[in-house]
This record gives sequence, C-alpha cells and structure tokens, in this order.
Amino acid sequence: MNTYEQNEQELGMLIILSGLPGSGKSSIGRALAREIRAVFLRIDSIEREIACEADEGYRVAYAVAEDNLRLGMTVIADSVNPIAITRTAWRSVADRAGVRAVEVEVRCSDVEEHRRRVEERGTPSWQAVVEREYEAWGDGVISIETAGRSVAECVAEMRARMES
Repeated sequence: MNTYEQNEQELGMLIILSGLPGSGKSSIGRALAREIRAVFLRIDSIEREIACEADEGYRVAYAVAEDNLRLGMTVIADSVNPIAITRTAWRSVADRAGVRAVEVEVRCSDVEEHRRRVEERGTPSWQAVVEREYEAWGDGVISIETAGRSVAECVAEMRARMES
C-alpha cells in the first residue's frame, strides 16, 4: 500500500471533480471510486432524482459528502462546479470535516471529441455546453486532459499527481 492509499484510508479526503458536461469526469470518478473504494457523489444524479434546481442539488451533495467525510471515508464529488462560489463551498465542506480537499478539473480540449461525447449522451445539448458559464480556475487545481486518452490513463495520472 502506498502513502496516498494509507493516508486516504486513515483520514479520508474530498476529491472535487469539476468540468464541463462530456469532459469525462463521471467516467474518471467512477473508475477512481472503484479503485480506492470511495463514496461517489454525482450532482446530476441527485438533481435528476429529486427534480431540483442546481443549487439545491449542490446543497444536498455538500451535506452527504460531509457526513461521509466525518466517517473517515474518501468522497469523490462529481459536478460541473463552474463558478467560484461552488468551489469555495466544496472546500468549506472539507475544512469542516477536517480533511484534505483535492480539486481536479477534467477537460477535453478536442472540440470534436467533446461534442461527440455530449451528443451521444443527448443532454445537455452541445449548444448549452458551449454557452454555459464556466469561470477560469486559479492555482492549485490538478488539470486532467481526457482527449484521446483512456479512462485508465486519466485515473493513473490523477492518482500520481495527487500523491505528489
């Protein structure tokens, strides 16, 4: 067991996956959750099942994440997380639970590949993705490029960068 795995098992951590729809964050999040046996929270699933507004879905996810972090679990939070206020709120969840927060932005820089992914899913529309408000990130975020790469390659890179 490496140091990363020992630390996450003892303390838990909040891994905040962010990025536009179709960037690959859910695929990466699910694969990572299986590997490290973490709780996987997906905002889209919460919002769809309780038919709520985005801010309500985020508030539900913050509460569920904090409950699991306080139990010592690692939580992977999967959301677009497009603006500073939601990013700050996720970090606050980690702070209240006394765990490390790791922010990861998942990107697909190949426009055609990104568009194909979005259109295969059917929702949201490509136009909605292109027009979506999405503020630039500052320092301290791990950026994972998914264009032309497998999920396994992206997860391996993310794990290596989280360890450093």
